[in-house]
Amino acid sequence: MEKLINNAPFALVLVFLVIGFILLIKGADFFVEGSSSVAKRLHVPSIIIGLTIVAMGTSLPETAVSVSASLAGNNELAVSNVVGSNIFNLMVVIGVCAMIATVEVARETIRRDIPLSLICAGLLLLLGTIGLGDQAKMTLGHFDGVIFIGLFAGYIFYMVKIALKANKEGKKVEIEGGSDEEIKLISVPLSIIFIIGGAAAIAFGGDLTVDAASRIASDLGMTQTLIGLTIVSIGTSLPELVTSIVAARKNEVDMALGNAIGSNIFNILMVLGIASAISPISIITENIIDLCVLIAFTVCVWIFAGSKKKIGRVEGFCMVALYAAYAVYIIIR
Repeated sequence: MEKLINNAPFALVLVFLVIGFILLIKGADFFVEGSSSVAKRLHVPSIIIGLTIVAMGTSLPETAVSVSASLAGNNELAVSNVVGSNIFNLMVVIGVCAMIATVEVARETIRRDIPLSLICAGLLLLLGTIGLGDQAKMTLGHFDGVIFIGLFAGYIFYMVKIALKANKEGKKVEIEGGSDEEIKLISVPLSIIFIIGGAAAIAFGGDLTVDAASRIASDLGMTQTLIGLTIVSIGTSLPELVTSIVAARKNEVDMALGNAIGSNIFNILMVLGIASAISPISIITENIIDLCVLIAFTVCVWIFAGSKKKIGRVEGFCMVALYAAYAVYIIIR
């Protein structure tokens, strides 16, 4: 596929990129639907399905792109895709939501989720620069990936434990999987087709996206980091933006910030954990700067959220404006 893309006209490469995004997004949807149905038939509680299969499904496109980029040696794209997606989720997805409808912030998001996302970003910065895991500076190595995956497993276990305890106490538990009725039951053969087909689409879409993005970066004189922070990260985050805008128009944005922060934690621990465990990822100076920006933006949102327990139109506009300023900076740097 790489040879075909490298020899194709530029307009066709853009088509390939769009096809890659579609395969990633729809493949993730089919994989999650099939897996959730099988889990439901095995009598797995909806809370666990929502906190695992459904929640991880939103990060599958980023996983495919970062793993494909890492295997292809496009390390800059592997890291910038995750960091760019996290910044876009935080500042644009939530910012646009807040401009449409006030985003209420749960106490757990302020006290637990945002600090945890800051710790994850800080840990990525630490392991990537100092090399605690593999003793190799400016590299996210195999052991660093294992550390991330271990932390991710612990995070999932903790969230499931908290959710089950709250559910047992009769408290309302908001999860991405929704209620029993919202998890579609489909036939076992169709579920298997969805899982296998979805996984194949994700894998092929990841390769296609990375190859097309690399060709576009080469033709336009862009760095892999820049295209990862912009085109690729925005493309893989579009489903969250569209879903959030639809929810905001219906005034149903209660879970918006919590979901965005949760997705950011998944992206660092799961996506980069898997990618670096498979193939070491080099960290460059631009990655360090972008991670510092991510940490600063997260602190900014934490202040907005903690001051009034909600994010309103003014804060939303400021968040989008900050992202626009950052986008200008990474283009001209």
